[in-house]
Amino acid sequence: MDDKLDGAEAKQPRTDRGRRTKRKLLDAAAQEFAEKGFHEASISSITRLAGTALGTFYTYFDSKDAIFRALVRDMSRQVGRRAVATIGEETGALAIERLALRSFLEFAREHKEIYRIIDEAEFVDPTSYRRHYETIASRIEGRLRAGAKSGELRDDIGEMHAWAIMGMNVFLGLRYFVWGNDGDPEDLAARANRFIAAGIAAEGAHRA
Repeated sequence: MDDKLDGAEAKQPRTDRGRRTKRKLLDAAAQEFAEKGFHEASISSITRLAGTALGTFYTYFDSKDAIFRALVRDMSRQVGRRAVATIGEETGALAIERLALRSFLEFAREHKEIYRIIDEAEFVDPTSYRRHYETIASRIEGRLRAGAKSGELRDDIGEMHAWAIMGMNVFLGLRYFVWGNDGDPEDLAARANRFIAAGIAAEGAHRA
């Protein structure tokens, strides 16, 4: 797997035109895999959707497996970049989590295909599937630990809390923007943020 990843990175385009072409191929692959699934998708369909020659595909990717792995990594990076841009200069720990969730929900609304593609990765390429979630959980954990260090969050916060928040975020996107289309990212993020801050126990209830 490491060799495959290294090979993919070695094919990074060196020109703006090459980067645009690779972007077209990745976007076309997202459409193709989302509509047909990995096994029914084809390289010829990807290049047709991208408006590129078949030979151009192999300038950037060795196989259908290679572009699938690259697409999973690309989606993870897109989610991360979108979150960073949305968070901006905000420094409050809870506000950061609200903005990060809003960013993800907006991404899920615009790119519903991420769910099918990531779910398929569990079987097509388990390493990429696991890396996707580990990467996102690591980002969240880093933010939470920074919040604990600043004193805004409890000092025992860590990995488990990051995975729990990630699970909530993923399933909110699934429920409101894949299975339905009846959610508002801002409102959902605000309500989830209150849930993180206060939990579900009634005020004055005994807490373990």
